[in-house]
Amino acid sequence: MGGMIPLGDASRRMARWPVVTVLLIAANAYAFFLELNNGQRFVYAWSVIPRNISHGYAWPTLLTATFLHAGWSHIIGNMIFLWAFGPAMEDAMGRVRYLFFYLIGGVIAMATQVAAMPQSTVPNLGASGAIAAVMGAFLVTYPRDRIRTAFFFLLFIRVTYIPAVLLIGVWFVIQLFSAGEIAGHVQGGGVAYLAHIGGFLFGLLTARLWVRSRR
Repeated sequence: MGGMIPLGDASRRMARWPVVTVLLIAANAYAFFLELNNGQRFVYAWSVIPRNISHGYAWPTLLTATFLHAGWSHIIGNMIFLWAFGPAMEDAMGRVRYLFFYLIGGVIAMATQVAAMPQSTVPNLGASGAIAAVMGAFLVTYPRDRIRTAFFFLLFIRVTYIPAVLLIGVWFVIQLFSAGEIAGHVQGGGVAYLAHIGGFLFGLLTARLWVRSRR
């Protein structure tokens, strides 16, 4: 019915084209194409099954699962958020550091979900945790930047500017409340809110280690 879509950082101009962010979006799109063509067998082979990880199997899926998505709305939403916050962090960290930060953030996010539900046999997949890490780093690095955001309700759409600390802060609070609600009712399935929280905290706590010292 309604919601908001972050469109990008309106407070700064990037020093160079965000090559890594574009390549990450392309990699996610390609993996989704493979999903559509290979079906459930492909998804189960490359997504995280917490029980497998907790028993010492399929460790590479902690990374491969971050490039898979559950449907069109899932991947489109994630890529919008990555494009909104990724370029600024790529510029701040440098391309190589940013790539490693993104990948490690995604793995830690998946590991957080496994640790929370180690016996679950439900596939976990999506770039949300890695993108949450990017958002956490953005909050530390550019808390006062204004994010160009589209608000929509039914057919009504309005573009406005919101401070990053408010937009990302509200998003994180929603994750906390949602994680508590989900944990109280189910032991698998649904949105991996704990992965979002794990990725976000990784970005929040380590951002200054990744941002180039000259900044």
